[in-house]
Amino acid sequence: MECFSQDRDEVVLVFAQARGKNNYYKPFYIKATLRPDFSGLFFPESVQRARTNSVDLFETVVGETGQERAVIGVRSFLNERCLAILLEGGFSLVFKFFGNRPNLLAFFNNEVVDLFNRQLVSDEHLLFSSIDRPIDQSYAAFERANFDHRKLFPTFGKVVNEWISKQESENLEEGKPQWTIIQDTLRLLEHPRYYLTQLHHTPTLSLLPMVDPDAGEASNRSYLQEFDDPIEAANRFYTTYNGLGIFEHEKANLLRLLEKRQKRAEGQLTGAMQRLISREEGASHEEMGHILMANLHDVPQAPGARSPERLTLYDFYRDQPIILKLKPDLSPQKNAENFYRKAKNKKIEEKHLTEIVANREVEIARINQQKVDLAGIQTLKELRRYVKQQNLLTDSADRISPNNDAGPIFKEVTIDAFRILIGRNAKNNDLLTLKYAYKDDLWLHARDVSGSHVIVKYQAGKTFPRHVIERAAELAAWYSKRRTDSLCPVIVTPKKFVRKPKGLAPGQVIVEKEDVVLVAPKGE
Repeated sequence: MECFSQDRDEVVLVFAQARGKNNYYKPFYIKATLRPDFSGLFFPESVQRARTNSVDLFETVVGETGQERAVIGVRSFLNERCLAILLEGGFSLVFKFFGNRPNLLAFFNNEVVDLFNRQLVSDEHLLFSSIDRPIDQSYAAFERANFDHRKLFPTFGKVVNEWISKQESENLEEGKPQWTIIQDTLRLLEHPRYYLTQLHHTPTLSLLPMVDPDAGEASNRSYLQEFDDPIEAANRFYTTYNGLGIFEHEKANLLRLLEKRQKRAEGQLTGAMQRLISREEGASHEEMGHILMANLHDVPQAPGARSPERLTLYDFYRDQPIILKLKPDLSPQKNAENFYRKAKNKKIEEKHLTEIVANREVEIARINQQKVDLAGIQTLKELRRYVKQQNLLTDSADRISPNNDAGPIFKEVTIDAFRILIGRNAKNNDLLTLKYAYKDDLWLHARDVSGSHVIVKYQAGKTFPRHVIERAAELAAWYSKRRTDSLCPVIVTPKKFVRKPKGLAPGQVIVEKEDVVLVAPKGE
């Protein structure tokens, strides 16, 4: 009956359940929110349309008064996050829930005739017939995919994948096959109940009774709700997620940030420990050098003689034979020197690994304490004070290189407490953009020329001041091929719109959405 929008990322569809006297109809509403950070459907009892700031949409699909198109069906699609409302006359409306690119599309037969978010230009070329994605989901295909179920079931998403991982861990001792766990999960999904839960401190709608491994038991109990009706579940999820205030969002973002840092630190700790342990297995290079020198009388010493590639000698450290691999083009003495040089390098590496272990253990303990502290904070003012005191938004890795003695990884400028980081070269640009920038940071680069990536670090709850953006743009222009130009166009965009597909050269990226400012290049 109607389709309108009174919010930039929101569209309301009005359907008639039945016509009565005087052309009266009982309305049925669908409110779709299609933001990059959240997309979902809400089914309210009523929607009050504003007299101003409201615009009609999809007028071709809706039809003229008295000639509205009847709904003839609703369908989902194979292995794709889409839902379609099928209308008479060959029209259909398709909700596309693609990560940070959600949209609502109108099709006539097979082609797009209208769309809600016109900035997603590639959506204009979608074909209705191509949305279905048939995938061989047999056990043979599972084997061909090297037993990676995510290649066979791309729409499982975080919730289902974490559920499967949890089931695999819990059934490890029983030796339950992974394929059996996947089939059990599919049966639950095909005969679902509906759960409002949380995952990584975020409200989540799930078809599985998943609890948040990062939250406490009491927190999970307060969140987990079960429903028989999918519309009731969808409505409760929608209002819960969008009802979170600034305090809840900032606190959840900080907890996710700390968990990300903790997983990184734990991975580095495990890697360093494994390398230290592997060094202790077998003879060291220094011992090999001593063994070779002590057994020189058993090594051929004729002038010009080559060393054998493999030599069995007596290991007096362990009272047993040992096989040494030698370089044939070097003399026995030179091979011994080679072992001693490797031993020296190993000692340097061992010292470095020991420092990593100590530093990461301290970092993990600090993060655990910060998570405990955050759990007890109840107000936004208290939260922001704690963030500032602990400097939580600044990762120590941003400022110093891993060996702590090579100086800053990136050039850095501070403007009114906003940190501006500047890449030094192509590989350093990749490091800055892909490893040290978060999605809400601001990314800048001189347009159409090579130059440094520039990042303005995001501060929770604050917008980027205009003068800070302009100063960062001046630096991006200065550290580019346009340094000598009088004016330089500079791309400005949130980092979440910057990506690097495989195959691009160091420093090259693709910007999906951008604004441009014109500034005069100006250095530090």
